[in-house]
Amino acid sequence: MRRCRSALLLAAALVYLSAAGSFAGAADGPQASDRIEQCGTVRSGESPIGGAEVTLQQAGDRPGAVPRTLARARSGTDGTFRLTYRRPADPRAVLYLTADSGPRPDGRAARSSAPAPAPASAPVRLTTVLGPARDLPPVVVNERTTVAAAYAMARFSDGAGIAGTAPGLQNAAAISHNLADPATGDVARLLAQPPNGAQTSTLAAFNSLADVLADCVDGQTCNALFDLARRPGGPTPRNTFEAAVGIARAPGNRVAELFALSTAEPLYLPALPTAPDAWTLALRYVGNGHELDGPGNLAFDADGNAWVTNNYEFDPDPHASVCGSGKVLKLTPTGQDAPGAPYSGGGLYGAGFGIAVDPGNNAWVANFGFQGSECATDPSPLYRSVSQFGPDGTALSPASGWTSGGVVQPQGVAADRAGNIWTANCGGRSVTLFPQGRPEQAREISPPDGDLVKPFGTAVDPAGQVWVTGNGSDNVLELSPAGEPVRSVTGGGISRPLGVASDSLGNVWVANSGILPVPCEDGTQADLAAAVTDEPRRAPGASVTMVRADGTTPDAPFTNDGLVLPWGVAVDGDDTVWVSNFGGHRLAQLCGARLSSCPPGYRTGQPISPPGTGYSSNGLERNTGVQIDPSGNVWLANNWQTVPFQTNPGGHEVVVFVGLAAPVRTPLNGAPRQP
Repeated sequence: MRRCRSALLLAAALVYLSAAGSFAGAADGPQASDRIEQCGTVRSGESPIGGAEVTLQQAGDRPGAVPRTLARARSGTDGTFRLTYRRPADPRAVLYLTADSGPRPDGRAARSSAPAPAPASAPVRLTTVLGPARDLPPVVVNERTTVAAAYAMARFSDGAGIAGTAPGLQNAAAISHNLADPATGDVARLLAQPPNGAQTSTLAAFNSLADVLADCVDGQTCNALFDLARRPGGPTPRNTFEAAVGIARAPGNRVAELFALSTAEPLYLPALPTAPDAWTLALRYVGNGHELDGPGNLAFDADGNAWVTNNYEFDPDPHASVCGSGKVLKLTPTGQDAPGAPYSGGGLYGAGFGIAVDPGNNAWVANFGFQGSECATDPSPLYRSVSQFGPDGTALSPASGWTSGGVVQPQGVAADRAGNIWTANCGGRSVTLFPQGRPEQAREISPPDGDLVKPFGTAVDPAGQVWVTGNGSDNVLELSPAGEPVRSVTGGGISRPLGVASDSLGNVWVANSGILPVPCEDGTQADLAAAVTDEPRRAPGASVTMVRADGTTPDAPFTNDGLVLPWGVAVDGDDTVWVSNFGGHRLAQLCGARLSSCPPGYRTGQPISPPGTGYSSNGLERNTGVQIDPSGNVWLANNWQTVPFQTNPGGHEVVVFVGLAAPVRTPLNGAPRQP
């Protein structure tokens, strides 16, 4: 193996030198004639798998494209293999390995040192994602790397292999390495350590999923696995990788039976002691570990980086007195700080739910003025602005922020495809419009008194209509693309609404908290805290309302026990609906208006997540913002801690459910579009 490693180190050095300072295209990359050796080991647990057919593939560059085979080899009796191939000309090309294992003479799969031919329909397929073709160390292919690949690539995988568009495909490849380390086949460092590791159940769930596959690798449960992993209405998986993708795509399906498979002969520990409510994998991100304190909402740029608002100055002590944060975060798709982040200046102070990225990748942040209960700063001069940042984090707004247009205690922000910026003034009963992102032309839109009290969430539909929730008026106000009030929608269960999102069909979806008063005008954070202190399992009025393009609603809102205190709402690329909760530690998924994207027989508003629990996770706290990235990951903001001491109630993480949703083209400017 030493010889292969040396060749790889040389190849990696050549790739690094050729790509340094650029990630552009083929013209800037290495020559396609370069030859590279890739080596590694196929294993199940600590046991080598001999005789596996190992294939190196280049993922397709668009949905449905057939992956390109670069090289093939067969693993030796010790499980090792060596491949020689030409490096792809495109430095963004995503490479992955599959290891197909055939049955042993006794009919069991080849977890053995004895080589066995792999038929075309081999039930065992283990997979490792290598990522973009510029860092190719020796690798391990095992059950853990297979689960990591299946979840990260869940929305890019079908029976033909892995394929998709940039940047979602490349980001998904990188995110797979947050679950499993391809160099060792072990749990990845991010998953193994706090704030993940023993602090949440994700590590144990990940190992249990690997154990589900391991029993098939040992030849004991393949038929049962394939039957249980079949998605409702979908084909039966043909191998272990397809089975893992099936579980990732329908994590609430046949949960208890799959858990039983995981307990037969566990190889990977620690594992789950009892069955989960669903087979989701949720990772906590903390950036540099000393910056997140009350993340309120997120918005993605064109590369899939997440801009994140921050309520408070960072302090890990909930009893410490903190004032409003003067920073905005920008996290890479794998959870690290982007270069130079976090960013400051531009008038930032105590940003809340309001953030958007415009078509030019500029970030707009609403300065609500959040601060802890013992902060001595008078926030009133500071909560009257919106801050603007360039793609590199440079503050484009002045030190006081953009203050024109009647901005006061701003919350939700939306950017449309024309570059207009719409801001809900929670403390002003109005909406501020920056036409084409020009604050000097700011205009305040003030509906008739009482039509919009405590405006909070904003969304833009496919026709360019703007929808704003009124938390204090129990309504949603529709504005024309020019900013003229069109109608006020009430009824349909709209009650203390917060977040709002549009689907691609022209419907808007409203998160009804039922009981939560937002702390603007005469309201305070203490009022909000009091409302959640003794929260029931499902708050009265907790629901989701669909508003059609003509302003009508169903007779009743959608309810289930996955909706405890709904706050944020997002719609993915398949028009399914995702709802965050300010209580209950759960994420809800609802069937949207596009029934073809739902399980067979489902109706609009029916929960796809388990109706009694949603997708629960002990990595969640009190969640506000929820958004979908170009890889299909669902991001949530842990805004407040479960027990929110008002000196410093902020949570300290964003939580990412890996591969759970249909990818969305970013930045989100209007209704969601597929990449």
